[in-house]
Amino acid sequence: MTNTLTRIASTALALALIPTAAVAQQMDHSSYAGHQMQVMDASADDVAGAEEALKAYRTALEARDAQAMRALFAEDSAIFENGKAEGSFANYMEHHLGPELDAIVSFTFSDPTLTVTRMGHMAYGYETYGYRIELSDGRMIERDGVATSVLAHDADGWRIVQYHSSSRAPRT
Repeated sequence: MTNTLTRIASTALALALIPTAAVAQQMDHSSYAGHQMQVMDASADDVAGAEEALKAYRTALEARDAQAMRALFAEDSAIFENGKAEGSFANYMEHHLGPELDAIVSFTFSDPTLTVTRMGHMAYGYETYGYRIELSDGRMIERDGVATSVLAHDADGWRIVQYHSSSRAPRT
């Protein structure tokens, strides 16, 4: 008898929740769009801003402009490079990239490709490229590289929240 009453109560509860879930799916949630995010007029397919952020990072690397690079990353970003977790961009700049920038005479990218997909206030991208670095001691480094990125959009625009890159010597 107790099992039967439990099953009846469970079934009644489940049936009572079905219309609520269906109504919630059809509700207008637009009033929540402004919560800590800027309302965007562009469609979900608009990726230009996210693409520009990733291109700006590549340009800032070529210019060896640390300040421009920092402005493109979210404070709580995560950087991964060649199999190593580097921490936030600030940590990556302080302990890895920053010291390297001082030894770089020239940094150039070649044949970049970029594909970005937007999902609301987030976007993800993937890139392929070649690059050549000339160091102050005369060494040249040439690599083929790939990168994946996750970006978030807020009132300040697009910021990179996660960046993962890897490279290898070009294959001939």
